[in-house]
Amino acid sequence: MRSQDHDRIFLSPPHLGRHELNYLHKAIEDNWVAPAGPNLAGFEADICAAVNVPHCVALSSGTAALHLGLLLLGVGPGDEVLCPSFTFVASANPILYCGATPVFVDSEPDTWNLCPVRLREAIEDRLRRGKKPRALLLVHLYGVPAKMTEILALAAEFDLPILEDAAEALGARFKGQPLGSFGRVGVFSFNGNKILTTSGGGALVAHDRALAERARFLATQAKDEAPHYQHSEVGYNYRLSNLLAGIGRGQMELLADRVKRRREIFRWYQEHLAGLPGLAVAPAAEPPGALANRWLTTVLLAPPDPADGPGPPAATPETLRRALEARNIESRPLWKPLHLQPLFAGAPVYGGAVCADLFARGLCLPSGTALAEADLRRVADALREALA
Repeated sequence: MRSQDHDRIFLSPPHLGRHELNYLHKAIEDNWVAPAGPNLAGFEADICAAVNVPHCVALSSGTAALHLGLLLLGVGPGDEVLCPSFTFVASANPILYCGATPVFVDSEPDTWNLCPVRLREAIEDRLRRGKKPRALLLVHLYGVPAKMTEILALAAEFDLPILEDAAEALGARFKGQPLGSFGRVGVFSFNGNKILTTSGGGALVAHDRALAERARFLATQAKDEAPHYQHSEVGYNYRLSNLLAGIGRGQMELLADRVKRRREIFRWYQEHLAGLPGLAVAPAAEPPGALANRWLTTVLLAPPDPADGPGPPAATPETLRRALEARNIESRPLWKPLHLQPLFAGAPVYGGAVCADLFARGLCLPSGTALAEADLRRVADALREALA
């Protein structure tokens, strides 16, 4: 069968369960359709229980949560924020919202996350220049935990507060502790392509009640205590609706199953793509003590071997992406490093070769939890044909 005979296989589509409608119906029956109500409070409590953090504020997006998180850590105009280069632009855009400058740090090749060696280099160099970074924005890429032991030690050594971007990492753990709970502020995304979704949404978690209350205040237009509408500082319209929170409540019931299934899909690809020449499922290993949620399964092509001499052009992520698209299968390149993006031209960067190489050789494969065995075989067969 050719592509037009198949239903499309998406990269990471929403996967609803059976209970989301119950929460939605209840909200509509009770007329709780605004950004307030029982589902909102319940969703926040569910997140707190799942990540073992006492305070949560449900928001309109993960990006909104990152923006508020930076504000809570005191980031403002003229400040610098350390940030991995290898991540989605939504991690760094809120730094610009605050009038601050991102300082990009390269990846390490094991987990593809922030490199502790390069991180130390960046911190020490910024200090020599008389510019101590205001915060460290830490990302767990594709649901794989970063090297937390080394990074936490550096943050403590240099007294750097951590804003933990766990947008891709809900349900992942490091030494038994849920990701998102290590930083002074943690952030999650419930965008439509994430492991759980509220259609669009996010959340901010904090161990400090005062920080969470401050986030809630800023997210609701920073309305002062008064019987009328009075405002003394800039606020934002960032709260999640009670309807979407109802979807979130139903989704949170499925977290353990969704993580289990994503990990099964990763292992399936590992097994069935193992014999393909020049292609490897990566990053293959989890750091000691880590449990990845494997939000997306990613593959790397082998680098060109100069000893091969002239010959037909080698496969690239783009040729594979086009081959999959011809079979009605969605895939996408790895994140293009932010230090290579026109938006961030001129921003400081430490290293950059590792994440640039990953971008040049990597591809994300369909990883949705509703994928059947036949769907996975279609992907594997298309890759096998493209690489033949």
